[in-house]
Amino acid sequence: MAERSSADPGPISRGGIAPQPMFAVGAVLLGCFLANFDSRLTSVGLPDLRGAFSLGFDEGAWLSTASIGSQIFIAPSVAWLATAFGLRRVLGIPCLLYALISLVTPFVRDYSTLIALSIAHGLLLGTFVPATLMIIIRNLPMRWWLPAISLYAIRVGFALDAGTSLVGFYVEHLGWQWLYWQDVLVAPLMGLMVYLGTPHEAVNPEVVRDADWGGMLLLGAGVSMIYAGLDQGNRLDWLGSGTVAALLIAGALLCLGFLINEMMVRRPWAHVSVLFSRNVGLAVLVILFYTLANQSNASLVPNFLATVGLLRPEESGVLLVQYGVLPMLVLVPVSIFLLRHFDPRLALITGLSAFATANLLGTQLTHDWAPGDFITIVMLLSVGQAFSLLPLIIILLSNSDPARATASAAYIQVTRLGGAEIGTALMGTWLRVREQIHSNFLGQHLENGSADVGRILGQFAHGFAGRGAATASARALGELSALVQREANVLAYIDGFWLIFWIAILALGLVTLMTRAPPGPFTPAPFGMAQALMRRFGWSRSRW
Repeated sequence: MAERSSADPGPISRGGIAPQPMFAVGAVLLGCFLANFDSRLTSVGLPDLRGAFSLGFDEGAWLSTASIGSQIFIAPSVAWLATAFGLRRVLGIPCLLYALISLVTPFVRDYSTLIALSIAHGLLLGTFVPATLMIIIRNLPMRWWLPAISLYAIRVGFALDAGTSLVGFYVEHLGWQWLYWQDVLVAPLMGLMVYLGTPHEAVNPEVVRDADWGGMLLLGAGVSMIYAGLDQGNRLDWLGSGTVAALLIAGALLCLGFLINEMMVRRPWAHVSVLFSRNVGLAVLVILFYTLANQSNASLVPNFLATVGLLRPEESGVLLVQYGVLPMLVLVPVSIFLLRHFDPRLALITGLSAFATANLLGTQLTHDWAPGDFITIVMLLSVGQAFSLLPLIIILLSNSDPARATASAAYIQVTRLGGAEIGTALMGTWLRVREQIHSNFLGQHLENGSADVGRILGQFAHGFAGRGAATASARALGELSALVQREANVLAYIDGFWLIFWIAILALGLVTLMTRAPPGPFTPAPFGMAQALMRRFGWSRSRW
């Protein structure tokens, strides 16, 4: 085990209590809003951004990769940066720079400049979520931890469900520029909240002097390059592209170099041995599976309605807001209550079971499904969001060694952000490959000259005859091809629901391997009959 030193002071160690806790909570809320909404707006709104900036499909794909890859690069280092330089410096100044970049980006038309601004935009955005979690642990009174962490936790589900509708609202009513300009209003407000809600902290010269800069650069660059390779792989045919192969190989080599670096340096920044703690390692894996399970919200439901249902984001977004966001606002207080009084593993099992059930229902999909048919699925996914990430964070914090908290934070951020974006890239590939397979299988049953195929083509041709007899046969063949593609897409989405169902089941299996956390600030306090029995037999809360 690596020796703990000033190079690894750990963000769980308490900083100064926030002079105005409500401002600190406001900073947490706004930071989570910015990070997740902006990532969601960039992905959902990418077709509109391509049109607005006059970009081709390939150029638009790199625009998204540059923005998200730079977030992945910086996120693992944020806990250490905030410990060394203070939260005000890590969050306050970036908020103002972020607002400035968001203001000027819609006016840019040079592609190279646009890519450079997207990278800078992502680097600044990547600091917000990790730093907001540190505000909670370092600067809020302990009694505020659980409610504040719940705000941090629901950001994912809230952004996934509300982001689709917000993109549609901006594009249809305010203009695509507001995909960026919302940050001109929100980011400075967040910076003000950080300034008022966190104490002034001097730069820690001892921590800076012992910095493991090489480790931070190797891990950030390695994971971001792997993400870029996976994100572009679906478009560039994976290892058939030299670009994708180079990104994946270089990223893997950099990650290997990071592991070697952490074993050789005198004071490692994020030694991998931190994951050898049973509950921490299992919780990090479950976070990875949770981010993959979120693809049912992020990709499957909205993309099915767009691809097969031919709905715009603002049309499908109503479903996600009404039956995803609103129930979550009710369920989160229930989740907090359960965590205060019961083992967090019980809440986690509830959430993952909801994910599994929702995706099992999704396997009954047909091309006739409209938004109303997804109501039960979206509500179950809302339960999964409210009862999964929050208990996972509590389990991680309860089992983490404060002396090595920067290392734990690094791997949590890699899993949280890298897992989500890599999951999106892999789900896109899964759907594309499965659609091609099903299209091929369906096409094998459409034999040229068969009576059934001839009859269907005849019916289609008769329907198109009124628009021109010369083109009726070609139109009929095109219509039949479109039907085959539609059904192939439906089967691909069914396979996607099956995949996430088994991922949720695997995550449930990992939860059963977790043990009870040691006593600490998150230890549940039994109530009612359970509390009376504990008093009667002289059991203490710590023994619970």
